[in-house]
Amino acid sequence: MTAPLPGSRMRPAQPVPLWPDVPGWALAIAFLTVTAAVGLTVGSPARPLFILGCAALGYHVWRQGAEAHLQALLVLFAFAPLVRRLIDLRAGFDASGLTLVGPLVFMGLPGLLVIPDLVPEKLRSRQVWPVATVAGCVVYAVTLTMFQGDWTNAASNALKSLTPLVYAVALMASGPRPERLLRAAAAAFVVILPVIGLYGIYQYVDPPEWDRFWMNSASILSAGQPIPYGVRTFSVLNGPASFATFTAAGLVLVLFLRPAWWTAVLLLPAAAALLLSMYRTAWLSLAVGLVFCLMFRSTRARAAAAFVAIAAMTAATLVSPFGEVVLDRFSSLAAGAGDGSARERLDQFFALWMRPDTGLFGSGYATVDVGSAGSMAIDGMFITCWMSMGLIVGLVCIGALFLAIGNAIAGAWSSEGGNGETSVVIGALACGAIVQMPLANIISAELGFLFWTFVVLVPAVTRPARHRPKTGQVP
Repeated sequence: MTAPLPGSRMRPAQPVPLWPDVPGWALAIAFLTVTAAVGLTVGSPARPLFILGCAALGYHVWRQGAEAHLQALLVLFAFAPLVRRLIDLRAGFDASGLTLVGPLVFMGLPGLLVIPDLVPEKLRSRQVWPVATVAGCVVYAVTLTMFQGDWTNAASNALKSLTPLVYAVALMASGPRPERLLRAAAAAFVVILPVIGLYGIYQYVDPPEWDRFWMNSASILSAGQPIPYGVRTFSVLNGPASFATFTAAGLVLVLFLRPAWWTAVLLLPAAAALLLSMYRTAWLSLAVGLVFCLMFRSTRARAAAAFVAIAAMTAATLVSPFGEVVLDRFSSLAAGAGDGSARERLDQFFALWMRPDTGLFGSGYATVDVGSAGSMAIDGMFITCWMSMGLIVGLVCIGALFLAIGNAIAGAWSSEGGNGETSVVIGALACGAIVQMPLANIISAELGFLFWTFVVLVPAVTRPARHRPKTGQVP
């Protein structure tokens, strides 16, 4: 290389990067597209290739920064289940869901890169204690599962429950302000939500062949019937609960962190598909989050506008061809304890209490085929913790989750007198998690990713330090 002449402004030539600096979310979309095409061609070999590709992609994107990695991870969690169904259509149904391990590997890799170099000063105790406590409880349940010789369930649940915790610690130690991470996530949802919303509406009207094949093969009763106007919309995700929870969280982030009028228009298909999921827990979670935002000056106007827009869209949905089924689902919210789902969950508590040891020490993780006669479904964090960890350890786990949620809510109130916009959004998501806890497992797989990724951002807008006058200055 020729050196620049003395006194000249010519700079040495920069080396050309071997890998183009493409945004992480774009790489994720390209990778998913290629995998889907390969899967439709070669079938089952695409599954392990997808996992290996997620590992390589995760390593590369993490080097771009935590924000880029978070955006790519949102894309992977959103669209990997669709890639799984396309591969299954060609290769046959895979009950283990091996393809879905890919996003977990992508998510867990940063922890393996960052955690060995952690020092205690990088982490605050109020952030770490809930994460460490829940991790210990999960390890206890996994150990019980291994003692029973069920190594497959032990490995599966360890991966699904511990990986989101590892990623949370990696984000805490990665350096960027949590506010930047939240805004990066909101920017990704601006692209994701319109796509999954339009697909969800189409799926409800006329479910594609790969969705019908998956619904007929999987032991999932909550997705409805694989016929037009019979599906409980799950769009490109892995079930109505995952889709609705993912969409509700995205709506909150975009509404308050990307408030342009055109983004509100883009959200309409996602909001309509959320209604078609018939998943009331996400409806309540979104409503509670918006009510929380009404309490703060920085978010009050947008929360009120969101309520008006959602009410108008709901009214429009009720007069549509599928309005009757949505109205019936809304009316069931007034049934209270008389609702069928509510009675089933109360029966679950009664069944556990009537065990000889009342489930004191837990029985580890177990696979329950809800399609089998006499099997008891396991719904919600309270039932999951009680059954897998036992009453004692389960209560410790629940207490740690409430501590994490409480930290997030307290961060909203203590930030600039309640005017920190970003911390208010975190508090709103935490309030939504309170609604989800009795009805969903919020610490596992994609739901665990949503919960821990945003709960870990407790100091999104840190409590402002009190102004200390300089020496000689009158306070």
